[in-house]
Amino acid sequence: MSDRPLLLEIITALEEQGLDRDEYQLQRMIDAEALERLVDSTGPQTDLEIRFSVEEFRVVVTSSDIAVLRIS
Repeated sequence: MSDRPLLLEIITALEEQGLDRDEYQLQRMIDAEALERLVDSTGPQTDLEIRFSVEEFRVVVTSSDIAVLRIS
């Protein structure tokens, strides 16, 4: 991941899938600060995987990546 805050990484990943940030309120779905602390507390060898849904997408956060998948 980049040096940008995790919240911005998640928002960017959602926007790349076509979901405008005005369509959801991420701060009501997750505690971004707690999520970032959790991810930062793990190393790249850790099998951390956190999943949550935003509209019709599933967001998967690992210690090294963010993936956004459309829920069928």
